[in-house]
Amino acid sequence: MKTFCGRANPSTGAVDWVEESEEYDYHQEIARSCYADMLHDHDRNEKYYRGIRAAVARVKARGEKVVVLDIGTGTGLLSMMAVTAGADFCYAVEVFKPMADAARCIVEKNSFSDKIKIINKHSTDVTVGPDGDMTMKANILITELFDTELIGEGALPSYEHAHQNLVQEGCEAVPHRATVYAQLVESELLWSWAQLQEVEVEGVRLVPPPAVGHCSGAHSVCDIQLSQVSPHNFTPLSPLCTMFSVDFSKPVSSTPQSHCSQFVAQAGGRAQVVLSWWDIDMDPGGTIVCSMAPSWTYPQPRTAPWRDHWMQSVYFLPVERKVTEGEELSLTVCHDDYSLWYSLQTHSQQPSHSEARPSRPCCTCQAHLVWTRPRFGELNDKLRTESYVSALRSVLGEDSVCLAVSDGSLLPVFAHMLGAKKVFSLENSRMPKQVIEQVLEANSMKGGVELLEIRPEQLSSNDLGGEQISVLMGEPYFNTSLLPWHSLFFWYCRTTLAGLLRPNATILPCSATLHMVAVEFQDLWRIRAPCGTCEGFDVTPMDEMVQQSLDFRESREAEPHHLWEYPCRALTQQTAVMTFDFTQCVPKQPIISQGSLPFIRSGRCHGIALWIEYHLTDDITVSAGLIGPISEQGDCEWSRHRKQGVYLFRSAWESSDDGRAAVCYSFTFEPSLGDIKMDFSMESQ
Repeated sequence: MKTFCGRANPSTGAVDWVEESEEYDYHQEIARSCYADMLHDHDRNEKYYRGIRAAVARVKARGEKVVVLDIGTGTGLLSMMAVTAGADFCYAVEVFKPMADAARCIVEKNSFSDKIKIINKHSTDVTVGPDGDMTMKANILITELFDTELIGEGALPSYEHAHQNLVQEGCEAVPHRATVYAQLVESELLWSWAQLQEVEVEGVRLVPPPAVGHCSGAHSVCDIQLSQVSPHNFTPLSPLCTMFSVDFSKPVSSTPQSHCSQFVAQAGGRAQVVLSWWDIDMDPGGTIVCSMAPSWTYPQPRTAPWRDHWMQSVYFLPVERKVTEGEELSLTVCHDDYSLWYSLQTHSQQPSHSEARPSRPCCTCQAHLVWTRPRFGELNDKLRTESYVSALRSVLGEDSVCLAVSDGSLLPVFAHMLGAKKVFSLENSRMPKQVIEQVLEANSMKGGVELLEIRPEQLSSNDLGGEQISVLMGEPYFNTSLLPWHSLFFWYCRTTLAGLLRPNATILPCSATLHMVAVEFQDLWRIRAPCGTCEGFDVTPMDEMVQQSLDFRESREAEPHHLWEYPCRALTQQTAVMTFDFTQCVPKQPIISQGSLPFIRSGRCHGIALWIEYHLTDDITVSAGLIGPISEQGDCEWSRHRKQGVYLFRSAWESSDDGRAAVCYSFTFEPSLGDIKMDFSMESQ
């Protein structure tokens, strides 16, 4: 049996439905899961273990038989902790069948099969009774149902059902409680991810459409590694506010609720963004705490535990508002059963319980549906904009006829502002076309750019009014791009449009280069590293299952990551390994590049970082990867706007600084696929 899977096709810029074997989805889910990250999270595991031991001891002290319900058991780790702590029996619930199968193997390997029953169901489908999944209700409830937003994986409905149907009244719970914290800040960096900002071109201001400025934005949470956002990038306007707590040992409600925290503004500024995280108390006394606070809240930031399965949340206020130091304000958080959102009021505006709570954010301007948050940041990057404007200025003339090929780009607007005779822009769908129309209308440029909702292969001379294109331009940016080289779709467009170009047409960018550097990751390596033994339990069946799924395909491919969130150290020089000449059409034959890159720093090489640099003209380059020189120690500064490619090795390579060892690389660009195959090995002299 076969299955159809969506996959970005860089040669067409579309998502193709590709026929795969029936195991593909299974292996994809396993290979890209975060179970390894959780198993490597010693802080989380150790605190769960302490909380479980304390809960078991409290039940035993009451003279009761200890029956545990473990919802979302994953590998079965927490159930094995409970039995080791003295639990009489554990019901371990796991809805994902491959994980349930792995848990059975792990439980058997650790000789706990007689005391742990794996139930492959959603917890809301579990039954209790003589013929049920559980013969009796549990008196200890253990769960790991949380995500970065705390409740985004359906924790509240699961707890609600468990208390009603699966656990005894007055049960112990691990964790015992969760508390959500928030801080109101002003941040030019973070706000640039939510709102389009003014830009100046040739002394003329380009302003955002009013509808965009008044829009409350996308409702989805922005979850990031907040530790990598320096405190220099924001100004706290409030103290850290305790927003609400949930006691998991008591009945939990999933009905929508709101909570307010009153405070006095500790600084004046523009209230724009709410930073939020949570912690969990593993015991009733709150002596065993697992915190998601970013590292800069710690007296010694390096001691903060690293985890990628739980990060921190950034929420954008519906509109920014000015606050003054000493002003009395109220921050309100609302939640339904899966998500949170925030609003800010003065004390006099604070809604009473009878009033409707602030509504959930919803994009009404379309821009937040067209542009992702990193894309907003990219469009608001003034230095980047200056590079494109300078490049355009150098190639445009009064008789220039321009065609832009990028999704939701401001490049054609800039070309019009710079005096091009005629500007056309291809848009992949109606929504980005309407957003750019709003930008033009807001700046009295309606009709200045002719927006064509048409694919490149369908474009004809008639669509261009009989004009030939003198400047073909792109950022390039395409919504379907996942890996850096997927934006080479621009090259395919250039090839398709060759018959509509003037003989001496300018292509901007004129070329692109693929770059690589071998790196030692501070923490990212944990997401794929085998665990072996976790808190004294053998979890090798999980390692083997993940590796089998990686071997199915994923281990031979790079994966996309925002490397600004994941510090790494360069162990080699960075180098360009492949060039794509956009002034020529896409070649028929593969482009092959092979070579070696000597190690120049000692360390543990976890993999290769990959990115594209676009050469707009001979002397203007925009990088979608490294945006500054590598420091003497090997520290790297990465673009926040685009994801880089990461090729993680199965196991780390030890490198030295004597230049006697090197990374050997082989890249093959397949024109028929638009993709790049790669292979790496280590060479020692």
